[in-house]
Amino acid sequence: MLHLPLEDLLHADFMPWMLGLSVFVLIAGIVLVPVLVIRMPADYFTRPRGLMVRERYRHPLVHALLIVLKNALGFLLLVAGIAMLVLPGQGVLTILASLSLLDFPGKRRLERRLLSVGPVRRAIDAIRQRAGRPPAEF
Repeated sequence: MLHLPLEDLLHADFMPWMLGLSVFVLIAGIVLVPVLVIRMPADYFTRPRGLMVRERYRHPLVHALLIVLKNALGFLLLVAGIAMLVLPGQGVLTILASLSLLDFPGKRRLERRLLSVGPVRRAIDAIRQRAGRPPAEF
């Protein structure tokens, strides 16, 4: 089994990248989450997933390329989020962002469950209400 001392894990070259990624994820979360919640159709979580994807990307090659890139970014964010759990940064927020990008079985059910929790749902509905949009359907 490979055992690295803590000093090797906290290498001086690695820390600035993690700090930069942490600040980026924090700012992106503050800016992008409300924008995405407002732009999201009210029936986003109730309509069939396959219809949404086919409506956006008609060419199969473009669709496949975008899926690969989205999952690669999701995987990188997942690894960074796990690292940020023990390093400075927004680890939990980064992991949640990565889960939204990754494709895996049961993802829609997990999203609905997390977003329908009382405080989260109230926050989503408040953001949508301020923008003059109807509440999200779960």
